[in-house]
Amino acid sequence: MAIFLCLFPFANELYEYLAGPLMVHLPEGSSMVAIDVAAPFLIPFKLVFVLSIVLAVPVILFHVWGFIAPGLYKHEKLLALPIIASSWMLFYIGMAFAYFVVFPLVFAFFTRVAPEGVSVMTDIARYLDFVLKIFIAFGVAFEVPIITFVLVKLGITSSDQLAAKRPYVIVGAFVIGMLLTPPDIISQFLLAIPVWLLFELGLLMSRVMVNNKSANELEVSGRLEPRFNALSHEEGDETHDIEIDDDELLDDSDSK
Repeated sequence: MAIFLCLFPFANELYEYLAGPLMVHLPEGSSMVAIDVAAPFLIPFKLVFVLSIVLAVPVILFHVWGFIAPGLYKHEKLLALPIIASSWMLFYIGMAFAYFVVFPLVFAFFTRVAPEGVSVMTDIARYLDFVLKIFIAFGVAFEVPIITFVLVKLGITSSDQLAAKRPYVIVGAFVIGMLLTPPDIISQFLLAIPVWLLFELGLLMSRVMVNNKSANELEVSGRLEPRFNALSHEEGDETHDIEIDDDELLDDSDSK
């Protein structure tokens, strides 16, 4: 709410900034339109509301962490905190990649392929829904390294097993790109290729961090082996039995 109240006076400017990648590629004389009567007010309002939630994610995660942290063991805290922090950072990076890389290429393609005599005039509500869908798709896609690392860390799979399934991951990345992006080959490739590269990054992280930790644990366990062997009655090839004199035990008990 605090972020929303601070950003709402600049709602129109924020929407102009969001529409910038499309506006620079519109033909001369074309502009965006508002079909609904209340759209000039409601659409910037919706943008500021969504943006407030996105910017408040670190604070929201901080309160969520404060709720769940007391119920975690120390080693679970050491694992969960970096994962949570890197997750929202990667989500922001995915959104930035969509805005600065994907949008200029996609909108340039869309405006160039328009048939002759057709004026490209996008509705502001549909444009906002379109870019929000792309933001979410790329934000989630950039979580692939974290997902890969967690799967290996929890022992659900191993880095070697994931590496063996690389062809399926590549095909799945292109299928996801086809489903989550608009029906054009450019945006599909711009989502599928980063997903594949991020999978390779997560695979590398799991191999380096998890395997190194396993090696360190083995080394520590080796150092903690007992320095002395247990007592044994065997010496060389001969076995010595301990003989107990019953009379001697009786004498000891009588003396006590």
